[in-house]
Formats: sequence, structure tokens, C-alpha cells
Amino acid sequence: MATNLAIDDTLIEEARRVGGETTKKAVVTQALKEYIQRRQQAKLLALFGTVAYDADYDYKAQRKQDRASPR
Repeated sequence: MATNLAIDDTLIEEARRVGGETTKKAVVTQALKEYIQRRQQAKLLALFGTVAYDADYDYKAQRKQDRASPR
């Protein structure tokens, strides 16, 4: 899909230089990927402290039980 964007050339050039990209398209694509990744990470970080867990849960005992049961 072709899209025309009016982006500051000095910003694009600096991003290209800093990121080591060779084309404007590569710069914009990389920037969008990083933007999406940061937003997804922020959503994950927001979940910390919201999930209830059992502090007494013994995962090692659960593993032993899983190994002992027939498959």
C-alpha cells in the first residue's frame, strides 16, 4: 500500500544514520516496529501486580507429581 507522508527530512536522515539503515523506507519500517514493540511491552508491564498467585505454591512438588503420573 503506497502512502505519502510529510516527515521532517532532518529527522529521517538522523534516524537513518543512527539506526544504520540505508533507505527512508527502512527507517520508517524500523521505527514502526519499535513503536509497536514498546506499546506491547507497556501493556505487559501494566499487568504486573494484577495477577493473583499462591505464594505457597510448590512448583517442584508439582513436577514430581507430573513425572509420577502415567502418560
